[in-house]
Amino acid sequence: MEKDFMKRIVVNPKVMVGKPVIRGTRITVEAIVRRVADGMTFDEILEDYPYITKEDIKAALLYAGNLVAGEDVFPAIVSDEHAVSGR
Repeated sequence: MEKDFMKRIVVNPKVMVGKPVIRGTRITVEAIVRRVADGMTFDEILEDYPYITKEDIKAALLYAGNLVAGEDVFPAIVSDEHAVSGR
């Protein structure tokens, strides 16, 4: 199933400067992820982009999740300021 979703995302240096996009469009994975993060529902996103599908949105989120899953994360600032103490 994941492979089917991943076929919906393409990277082409000639389209949107090589950013991952939904196949056949210029809609970037980033644009979809940002809209979801802003609280938009799938239906609201589909109103903005009626030529994509819910499966395209899911594929964009899956792609972003897979990308982040493979990253090493290093905090810019190490602080114990918010650590829970036993006091």
